[in-house]
Amino acid sequence: MDRTISPRSDGGPSSTDQFLKLIQDPFKSAFQVNAVWASLATSAGFAVILALLFSLFRPRHSVVYAPKVKHADRRHAPPPVGKGMFAWLKPVLRTKESELVECIGLDAAIFLRFTKMCRNIFICLSIIGCGVMIPLNLTQSNMSSRDTLSAFATMTPLYIKTEAAWSQVVCAWCFDIIVVFFLWRNYKAVAALRRRYFQSSDYQRSLHARTLMITDIPQAARSDEGVLRLTDQVNPTAALPRASIGRNVKGLPVMIKDHEETVRQLESVLAKYLKNPDRLPPRPTMRIPRKERQLQQDGGKVDAIDYLTDRIQRLEENIRHVRASIDKRNALSFGFVSWDMIEHAHAVAYTARKKHPQGTTIRLAPRPSDLIWENLPLSKQGRRWKRFVNMIWVSILTVLWIAPNAMIAIFLSNLSNLGLVWPAFQTSLNGSPYVWAAVQGILSPAVTSLFYMILPIIFRRLSIQAGDVTKTSRERHVLNHLYSFFVFNNLIVFSLFSAAWTFVAAVIDAKNHDEDAWQAIQDGEFYGKVMSALCQVSPFWVTYLLQRNLGATVDLVQLVSLFWVWFSKTFLAPTPRQAIEWTAPTPFEYASYYNYFLYYATVALCFATLQPIVLPVTALYFGLDVMMKKYMLLYVFVTKNESGGLFWRAVFNRMVFATAFANVIIALVVKVKGTWTMVYCVVPLPFLLVGFKIYCMRTFDADIRYYNRDNLSDAEALAPSSSSKKAADRLSSRFGHPALYRPLPTPMVHARAADALKRLYRGRLHASFDGSGGDYSDIALDPMTADQPGKTKFAAGTAPPPTGPSAPFEVVPENHLDFSYFKDRPDFRDEFGGGIYGRPEDLMTERSQTPRSAWSPTSSRASSPAPSLPSVTSLKPYEPSDAPGFEHIHPALRPSLSRGDSGPIVGRGLYASEDESETRLLSQTQGPPIAEPVPLARWRTGGYGPVGQEDPGTSYEQYRRGL
Repeated sequence: MDRTISPRSDGGPSSTDQFLKLIQDPFKSAFQVNAVWASLATSAGFAVILALLFSLFRPRHSVVYAPKVKHADRRHAPPPVGKGMFAWLKPVLRTKESELVECIGLDAAIFLRFTKMCRNIFICLSIIGCGVMIPLNLTQSNMSSRDTLSAFATMTPLYIKTEAAWSQVVCAWCFDIIVVFFLWRNYKAVAALRRRYFQSSDYQRSLHARTLMITDIPQAARSDEGVLRLTDQVNPTAALPRASIGRNVKGLPVMIKDHEETVRQLESVLAKYLKNPDRLPPRPTMRIPRKERQLQQDGGKVDAIDYLTDRIQRLEENIRHVRASIDKRNALSFGFVSWDMIEHAHAVAYTARKKHPQGTTIRLAPRPSDLIWENLPLSKQGRRWKRFVNMIWVSILTVLWIAPNAMIAIFLSNLSNLGLVWPAFQTSLNGSPYVWAAVQGILSPAVTSLFYMILPIIFRRLSIQAGDVTKTSRERHVLNHLYSFFVFNNLIVFSLFSAAWTFVAAVIDAKNHDEDAWQAIQDGEFYGKVMSALCQVSPFWVTYLLQRNLGATVDLVQLVSLFWVWFSKTFLAPTPRQAIEWTAPTPFEYASYYNYFLYYATVALCFATLQPIVLPVTALYFGLDVMMKKYMLLYVFVTKNESGGLFWRAVFNRMVFATAFANVIIALVVKVKGTWTMVYCVVPLPFLLVGFKIYCMRTFDADIRYYNRDNLSDAEALAPSSSSKKAADRLSSRFGHPALYRPLPTPMVHARAADALKRLYRGRLHASFDGSGGDYSDIALDPMTADQPGKTKFAAGTAPPPTGPSAPFEVVPENHLDFSYFKDRPDFRDEFGGGIYGRPEDLMTERSQTPRSAWSPTSSRASSPAPSLPSVTSLKPYEPSDAPGFEHIHPALRPSLSRGDSGPIVGRGLYASEDESETRLLSQTQGPPIAEPVPLARWRTGGYGPVGQEDPGTSYEQYRRGL
C-alpha cells in the first residue's frame, strides 16, 4: 500500500503505522502461552476458593443459598440437605430426573438434561481430539519450524503435511456422528418427558391445557358465538366448547402500571424520610412530572408525600371507573375456547394446525400468566411490520458492535499490541511480563462478558415491540438474537477480523496502483489467511472457556446479589417491599444461560480440530456447571413462566447449526492443507444434518406438542360436554385481561415508622386517631397505645368502633420482612413464586391446595410480637373467593350476587360496595353503610396486627384484594 510513514523521534515507525499493522495481524504474541497458564491458574484457584466458601457459609445462610427449602410447598419442596460442609453434594448427585420434574418443573429439568448432553458430547470429542488429533498434528508438522513455534501453534493443523489433512475429514464425520447420536437420544427423551408432563396432575387440572387461543378474528366474528362458529369448522368431536372474546381495556394496563410505580415511589420516599423516626429530616420534595406541570400554577417543587398520595388516589378512581365500564367497550380480534376434556382441545388444535378458518390462527392456549396482552390484538400486517423493524434494529446493533469488538480483539486480547502504539505502557509491559500476562488472561474475557450482560435486556424489549404474544416465545426469540449476535461478532468478526483487514488493505493497495482487486485477493491466499487467523486466535478461546469455570462458581456463590443487598442495607434506605423481595427465590434466566451454553458449545465445535485442547476445557466447564446449576435450580432459582420444555426445539436447532458451521471450518482447513477430494468428502455433512433435523421434527414434534392427535376413539369423540354458566364464567375471568382483576398494591411502611407516620399526618391535618369520631385524616392507621409502641390500642380479639378508619398503608413488622408471609399474594407470587406453587388462576379446582398464608393459629410463628389471635380466625387477607362458590369474575361478565340473610356481602361485582367513595386510598374514612355492627370476621396478614372490624363490602382490603 502506498502509505507515507511518519517516523518517530527514535527512528521507528509511528504509532499510526503500528496501529495499521496491528489491525492486519492482532494476535501475534510471544507470551500467549503464559496468558493461558495464568488463566488456568487464576480460574482454577479462585473457583476452588469460592466453592469452599460456598460450602462453608451455605449451612449458615439458608435464606440466601436455599430459599426454596423454606418457601416451597410440600409437593414442590427440594430434597432435604444436611448441615455438613459438603452435604449439598449428596442431593445433587442422587436426585433423579423424575424427581426433578416434580420439584423444579420441566423447563429446568430439560435445561439440566441439555447441560449433561453437552458434557457427554465434549467428553467423547475430547477422547478423539486429544488422543488422535494432537499427537497427529505434533508428529506430522513441519520439522524445520517445530523448534521455533509455541506449543499451542504446533497443536494446530497450521503446519501439517498434506496427507495428514485426511485426519480432519475423519474427525469431521466422527464428530458429527457423536453429536447426532446425543441429539437424537435426548430428543427422544424430551418427547417421553413431555408425555409424562401431559399426564401430570398439574397439567390435568389446568385450564390452559383444555383451552385454545384464536387470533386474527375478523370483525364479523368478534363475539362469543362467532368464536364458536370458527372452531366448528375444525372440530372433529361432538363436544360443545365455551368461548370468550377479548375485550378492549384501552388505557387500563398503563394506569395500573403507573399506579404500581407510584406506590413504589411513595414507599421509597417514606423509607428514606422515616429511616430514623426519632430524627425526621425536612419534608421531602419533588418536581412534578413534565406531563402534569400544566395542571400546576407555580410549576416548582411540591411536597413528595402529598403529591404521591394524591396521585395514587386519582389513579385508583380512574381504574375503578374504567373497570366498571369495561362491558361497554368493543371486542378485539382474539378469543379463547375451552373444552371439558383435554383430548377434545388438543384434537381441535392438531386439526387446525395447517388451517386458518376465515384467516384466523388457532393454537393451544398458553398459561394466562404467560400472555403478553398488549400484543394479542395486533393484526397480521402489524405484527409482520413490527418483526421487520425489529430485524432492522437487531442488525444495526450487531453491526455497530463490530468496531469496539475489533478494538478488544486487537488490544485487550493481546496487550503487547497496545504497547506498540503506547510506548509508556510498553515499558511497564517489559518490566512485568508475567503480571501483564495474567491481566491479559483475565481482562479481555471479563470485559467481553460484562458488556454482554446488558444485551438480554435490549433484545427482550425489542422482542416485545416485535409483537410476541407470550413471554416464553419472547424468551426463545431473545435466545435466537443473543446466539446470532454472539456467533457473528465473536466468531466471524472477532476471530477473522485480522484476515479480513489484510484483504481489505490488499484491495485498497491494488486500487491505488490501478491493479485488479480480485487478483490481489487471490495472490493473498484468502483461505490460508483465514485459517491462519483462526489458529492464532485459538489460545484466546482456551482462556475464555477457562474463565467460564470461574464465572460458574461466582454464580453459585451469588457474589453480585450478596454485595448489592449488603450495600443497600448499609448505605441506602430499602423499602419493606424490597426487603421482602430479597428473600424470595430468584427467577432463572433461561435465555441467557441457554445462549451462553450454546455459544461455548459452538466455539468448542468450531475449534475442535484447530485447537483440540479446547475440547477437554469445555467438557470440564459443562461437568462442573451441571452440578452447580442443579443445586441452584433445586434450592435457589425458580421458573417464572413455565413453558413445559418448549425451549428444546430452539436449542436443538442451534446445536445442529453449530455442528454444520464446524463442518465449514473443517472444509476450510482441508482446502488449505489438503485437496479438493477431501473437501468433497466433507460437503455432504451439512446436508445430512438438515435431513436429520427434518427426521426428528416429523418423528417427535407432534407427540411433544399435542396430548393426542386426531385419532380419537368414538367414545372420546362423542363424549358429551357440560356447558355450564359457571364454567363459562371461569374461562372469561381466568383468560380475561389481568388489568380487570389484578389487585392494586398497598404502600408498605416499616412498623418502626408507624408511630412517626401517625404523628406526621396528625400534625398536618390535626386529625383524631382515637377512633371516637370527629375529624379523620386522609391517612388512616390503627390507634396505638402510648406505653407500648407498635401495639394497637384495641385488645386482641376486639374490634375498633364501626366508624374507625381502614388501613391504606400496610405496616410490616421486622419479623415479617420475609417472602414466606407474602408468597400467596398476587403482587409477590406473580413475580417470584409462580414457579414453586403454580398459578391458582390456572387450576380447574375452586380452591388452591396451597395455604393462603404462612400464618395459622397453630403456627410456630405465633410467638411473634403480633397480638394473640382468636382461634376461630384464619390469618389471611379477606378475598371475595372466601365466599363459597365465588369466582373472580368481572361484573361485565357475571351476574350480581345478593347479600345473604346474615353476614357480610359475599360479592356483587368488581366491588362489593354500592358506594365506593369510602374505599378510596386517601379519602376520609367513613363507617360501614349498615345499621348494626358487624362481628369481627377478618384479619389481615403482613400488617401490624388486626385491621379492625369492617363490613367486607366497604373495606379497603376488599377494594385492593378482592380482584
